[in-house]
Amino acid sequence: MVVCSLVRMSRRSVVNFVCLGNRAVSLLHGNYHRPLHTSICNNSSLPKGGFKPEKVAVVTKTTRYEFEQQRYRYAGLSEDDLRQLLAMKGSSYSGLLERHNIHTNNVEHIVKSLRKEGIEVRVVKRGEYDEEVVRWADAIISAGGDGTMLLVASKVLSKDKPVVGVNTDPERSEGHLCLPVRYTHAFPEALQKLCRGEFRWLWRQRIRLHLEGTGINPTPVDLHELQLSLEQHSQAHRITTKDSQRRKGNVQESFSKPSLLPIRSLNEIFIGESLSSRASYYEISVDDGPWEKQKSSGLSICTGTGSKAWSYNINKLAEQAVEEVLKIGKSQTGLEIPLNRDFIGKVTDEYNESLVFSPHDKRLLYSVREPIVNRVFSSSRQRGFASRVCVRSRCWDACMVVDGGTSFEFNDGAFATISMSEEDQLRTVLLEN
Repeated sequence: MVVCSLVRMSRRSVVNFVCLGNRAVSLLHGNYHRPLHTSICNNSSLPKGGFKPEKVAVVTKTTRYEFEQQRYRYAGLSEDDLRQLLAMKGSSYSGLLERHNIHTNNVEHIVKSLRKEGIEVRVVKRGEYDEEVVRWADAIISAGGDGTMLLVASKVLSKDKPVVGVNTDPERSEGHLCLPVRYTHAFPEALQKLCRGEFRWLWRQRIRLHLEGTGINPTPVDLHELQLSLEQHSQAHRITTKDSQRRKGNVQESFSKPSLLPIRSLNEIFIGESLSSRASYYEISVDDGPWEKQKSSGLSICTGTGSKAWSYNINKLAEQAVEEVLKIGKSQTGLEIPLNRDFIGKVTDEYNESLVFSPHDKRLLYSVREPIVNRVFSSSRQRGFASRVCVRSRCWDACMVVDGGTSFEFNDGAFATISMSEEDQLRTVLLEN
């Protein structure tokens, strides 16, 4: 009871953690060498020559300032009205406008640099980005942050079409998937390196999705642009479901066979109830193994790229939890384990870093969030690697969300097969800082 209430870890997690005794003892004596993750450079390749596309699409994010403008456009608000409304919400109009201008100036810098090299450029807002834009371009530049990069990548189905991310507001956006920050202001230098072949190609593995059964709707809802409330989100899915039925007749007849969705996930797939306080009920099979009924706060399935994102935060341990587990390990084993901050920090870092794996890795990592375990429901493994995961929904109002931005209805009777394929890799660029 003490372990469950204080540490909030499953019994299996505690056992696994304490079983790292040899590693902890090695850390204790200062002679443990951390195993290195597979290097990105080892999984990338040098280009055969320089790269200079003829046509480039620059897909730009929607800034918070633009979003607020669009949100109240139909109410006929003036700029002064918008300023007052934002002030009432505790937001700074001038601050939003400043960030918007920084983004806009950086986009203009990118476009001018491309055109100076004789490259044909097409600037597209993220709401206008579609398959036609992807077909037109030889390469696509994501001008925004990681969210924009994920959206851009999701619609690129060919591994031969390069996607490059440029962080247009480095002070407010992490930009983990983008070029090093200095190239935001030195984009011409980045272009020259591409032309001279002074870079590496990195093919990032992605997830593909097959849907079948009832309780599904293969028409997606874009969460980024709509910023929906729960009620609006459910309504949007109901509307697209009705449209789909009118176009194709009976849903069960139309989608009884597996349907490969025209979208790829670079980070993760999340399956769960739309209402976060409601437990998600589903059945899961890993690598064609036995089916297991589960209730939890949802299921996350990520790539190596996504292992640094939401999946990492789902599974990471805090120093407080590590300290309490080490105290239990010390009392149970009699080992002289120091409980100073330095040692606890080393153990915590070692555990958390083990959750990250290479973007080139061909394995999926599934994570069950807060599983409910009793005589009816089980969770044989809370986290693990797989090459194929099958999920059958038993939910009431659930969604399958791709990279936090695209939502598919996934209710009782829906069946998803989640896997990877070599042909789905995303071609990205590695530039040295």
